[in-house]
Amino acid sequence: MSKRPRLRLTILCALLTCAGFAPAQDSQKQKLDRQFQSAVAQYEAGRFAEAAAQLEALLPLAPNSFEVHELLGQAYASLSHDDKAIEHLESAIRLKPDSAAARTNLAATLSHAGKTELAGEQFRKALQLEPLSFQANHNLGEFSIQSGKIADALPLLERAQRINPASYDNGYDLAMADFLTGRLNEARLQCQDLLKRKHTAELHDLLGQIEEKDGKFITAANEFQIAAHMEPSEGNLFDWGSELLLHRTYEPAIEVFAEATRRYPDSPRLMIGLGMALTWRGRFEEAVKALLTAADLDPSDARCYLFLFRAYDNSPTQAEEAIRRFQRYAQLQPNNALAQYYYAMSLWKGKRTEGPSMDLLTVESLLKKSIELDGALAETHVQLGNLYADQHQYEKSIPEYVRALALDSNLPDAHYRLGTDYVHLGQKDKAQNEFAIYQKLRAQHLAETDKEANEVQQFVYSAKTSVSAKP
Repeated sequence: MSKRPRLRLTILCALLTCAGFAPAQDSQKQKLDRQFQSAVAQYEAGRFAEAAAQLEALLPLAPNSFEVHELLGQAYASLSHDDKAIEHLESAIRLKPDSAAARTNLAATLSHAGKTELAGEQFRKALQLEPLSFQANHNLGEFSIQSGKIADALPLLERAQRINPASYDNGYDLAMADFLTGRLNEARLQCQDLLKRKHTAELHDLLGQIEEKDGKFITAANEFQIAAHMEPSEGNLFDWGSELLLHRTYEPAIEVFAEATRRYPDSPRLMIGLGMALTWRGRFEEAVKALLTAADLDPSDARCYLFLFRAYDNSPTQAEEAIRRFQRYAQLQPNNALAQYYYAMSLWKGKRTEGPSMDLLTVESLLKKSIELDGALAETHVQLGNLYADQHQYEKSIPEYVRALALDSNLPDAHYRLGTDYVHLGQKDKAQNEFAIYQKLRAQHLAETDKEANEVQQFVYSAKTSVSAKP
């Protein structure tokens, strides 16, 4: 739909009979026709600026020519001069309102210009003019997918498929629509049928997504691998590495992401993927390096900092570098509670080796700011309690632990630290109660693996949806 439409060859001689040229003599008609044919040749050769210039010179002599306005509109559209393109394509439609092709060209340009509702109106009018046209059904179906109206797209794409079952583009769009609406078996069969006629990486990638959604991990990983080998694009490599990451096969995931980052060193999501895989594998120092790079590639990407924080927490050898990134993030996101929390904790951990001279007031201030921005973050209360407890300010630490446990009672460390504080205050019964809860929670392991899987899923799916849809 968005591709530059091919010109119909019939317009090469259209000006000979165009009403705009009626007063001219035969020789003048021939001259004008040659000028138009020259503009057509320039357009077909991809020299759009030259074509537009010739057509602009021709337009005063044929102001009511549908063909001139239509071709001039297409030339400007190819130059991404959307306003000029729309002006001339609208003029063409006024001159010939029953032209489905002209309405399609206008719709594509309106869509490119971000005028989605107007584009949809023109695609629908084109379909009304030619209800049995493959192109009209396909175009509106594809436009509906891009507009997020998948249910509307399905019958249009199915009709187009019946009209022209050999079309790869429509077949792919139909498979994608089936996949997005949960019709996994239909999507799978459609992809497999297309593969018999055209073996492409994007079909294997889509099959991988289908199998992943259907819970078939091994099949999905194989499809993503085939797609990445056929076409090692940034997207295909990310999909393959992500599939391995989702199912905790960390060493293969590291290999894929490492190769992907060598090919695409400027991709933040690939760097985050590598950092995550290294983190979960326990290779924290390498993880920090990858995630520091990711933070520099896109300093505002919140997805990076959770894993940078975790890797750095286990390997603070690169303290200055990490603190600088967290400080930048906190400055970029002054109203983000997590950003302030990460900065506070990175500063505290990185500077602990400096002893009592460390500026704990800054850490306290940042933690308090985080709580002011979002008082529901239990871990922030825990850490502020730890800060006070380390200074033997139990009258301040205990309320923070109590508040944290009111928000989330499944925090073993908070129960343990609260019990310890009660011991210091001589409240043994309360302390024993907290220690008992701590032991019980530790025995349950707190489903850490589930938490890990959820975090990986959140990153993978958000990273996939943050890039443009394939159709």
